[in-house]
Amino acid sequence: MRSTNGTIHKNRRKKILKRTKGFRAGRRRLYRTAKDAAMKADMWAFRDRKQRKRHFRVLWIARINAACREEGISYSKFMAGVIKAKIALNRKSLSELAINDPAAFKEVIKIAKAA
Repeated sequence: MRSTNGTIHKNRRKKILKRTKGFRAGRRRLYRTAKDAAMKADMWAFRDRKQRKRHFRVLWIARINAACREEGISYSKFMAGVIKAKIALNRKSLSELAINDPAAFKEVIKIAKAA
């Protein structure tokens, strides 16, 4: 009797179809297209994990810039002042400060202007 490797074959297909649950049309139903769709999805996911970091940095810079402009200083001059004053706050924490505690952020701006 010939061995057909049935369960292994079925489980491999099931694994792919489970991953493509929620995709549209044949991309979730048909094994061959689902396999391609899953591979493509992994590719986008890998790329976007890198891009997420860039997007957040852009967001933080935009927030800091907006808060600085209200105080009459440009973002680049502010950051130069922060570096000269040796303020150990990164862009993420500076943007959080600008949103949640404007008074403290104004103090940071004063220190940066002085430096």
